[in-house]
Amino acid sequence: MNTRNIQFSSNNMRDVEGRFRSVLQPLYGEGETQSMFLLLCEAFLGWSTTDYLLRRSENINQSDLLKFHWAIEDLRKYRPIQHVIGYAYFCGCKIKVSPAVLIPRPETEEIVQKIIVGRLPLGGAILDLCTGSGCIAIALKKAFPDARVVAVDVSPEALAVAQENALENGADVQFILSDVLSPCFPDFQLPACGLIVCNPPYVLEKERAKMEHNVLDYEPALALFVPDEDPLRYYRAVVNFAKEYLCPKGRLYFEINETQGADTVRLLQGASFSAVELHRDFRGKDRCVEAMLIPSGGCR
Repeated sequence: MNTRNIQFSSNNMRDVEGRFRSVLQPLYGEGETQSMFLLLCEAFLGWSTTDYLLRRSENINQSDLLKFHWAIEDLRKYRPIQHVIGYAYFCGCKIKVSPAVLIPRPETEEIVQKIIVGRLPLGGAILDLCTGSGCIAIALKKAFPDARVVAVDVSPEALAVAQENALENGADVQFILSDVLSPCFPDFQLPACGLIVCNPPYVLEKERAKMEHNVLDYEPALALFVPDEDPLRYYRAVVNFAKEYLCPKGRLYFEINETQGADTVRLLQGASFSAVELHRDFRGKDRCVEAMLIPSGGCR
């Protein structure tokens, strides 16, 4: 293999790190550049952070050197680091990602942790709507192994990724291809649910201009955007669906756009839900709404 075009002075890891920093630090800053480099060491070399500190003077082979070369080229184009290495971690699970699914985010992980440490309703299935990579459904199945977990998405490509993730993580999740905007799900029989969680598209079209290239250019618009004139379209559909399929005292969790918290709360309060709570994420932004179905709401 001709490596003359690989822009490293040698195959020593100190030189690799130096080149990595010189190219990417002006784009990402010191902290993020270092974090990405350590992720690549783990993905390409199997090195932990401690391994790297102990072995940073070693030479690597030409094949691994080429991986670092192409990683730099990808990251210069703002390709997400999770796409470069092929996975992300979510609630202790290793989740494969691709352009067909959103990359799991810490804000979503916070919501799942809130569900896990909370009180799971007795009986009923767990339903994850707009599942994407399957990260929420898989994490909940790992946390509640005796529960039946069903995950739904409108994208066949996303479901293929989610099914692979469930298999790799040993999570028995049932995946269904369907659209949450439909008034019903006629193509399958859904059990009564004790918990419904949904991270739907919620980014307004007008917010595109403020978004980073690594999101706009590499993550699916289908999973991101809603029309400016109808920001709650998915939430209304899920609320109507939940009123039919959620058990009395069953709980509903939404991830939300930080600008739509109050409107989402009002939607739930006006639709037979009680104990409606708005939660902020670790950045202090409104991010999650949870609610309980009033017992008279019934159960399919």
